[in-house]
Amino acid sequence: MEGKKFAVLLCAEDSEYVKKKYGGYFGVFVRMLAEEGETWDVFRVSHGEFPGDDEIGDYDGFVITGSCNDAHGNDLWICKLMNLLKKLDSMKKKVLGICFGHQILGRSLGGVIERATTGWDIGVTTVNLSMSKQFNALNLPAVLQVIECHRDEIRELPPKAEVMAWSNKTGIEMFRYGDHIMGIQGHPEYTKDILLHLIDRLLQRHLIEEKIADVAKVEVEGREPDRELWKKLCVNFLKGRL
Repeated sequence: MEGKKFAVLLCAEDSEYVKKKYGGYFGVFVRMLAEEGETWDVFRVSHGEFPGDDEIGDYDGFVITGSCNDAHGNDLWICKLMNLLKKLDSMKKKVLGICFGHQILGRSLGGVIERATTGWDIGVTTVNLSMSKQFNALNLPAVLQVIECHRDEIRELPPKAEVMAWSNKTGIEMFRYGDHIMGIQGHPEYTKDILLHLIDRLLQRHLIEEKIADVAKVEVEGREPDRELWKKLCVNFLKGRL
């Protein structure tokens, strides 16, 4: 019997550091989510590489990554991605969106994405989980720490979507839509070293001020994300165990 098949929809450029250490962001996600006997493929959607309509049905689930692009933008590949996500929703395929992936999922389903009113959220954030039966089944605590790096947010959820988590900075840290779609604003897949290198890149590109970078680095060094618990949540959702 063939194992399950999953695809990563890669929306980011791999940094040299992540390429060398982890085999790119695809390698980072495979490391967190893959289990024995599964097949994992990557489609570099930000480069216009998408699965064909005849391929979509072959996959048991899809993961949408973070990106330096804005989920409220109208780049050609972003519009094409939204069309794909609408198809996946109609087929009830399992879809997990992370950061940009969380936002673009929200937008494709009818939500509103805008710049965050509180500005950048970079570091390790305390997230409050809703007391849902899904979380109870996993014996998760009421709060989790997660690595964050974003300046946009879902301002309005799509109809019928449910808020699964929130923080002091972001009202919609996680949402669920039916049994097949889930978005997470944070980066459960990130290690602390990936974030520290990303902070340096944002600083070099003048996307953040030195003051923001310094505060974020101190916070990252001083706090630990709950990576294993996030992994447990993501794997169980994607594999249909929730």
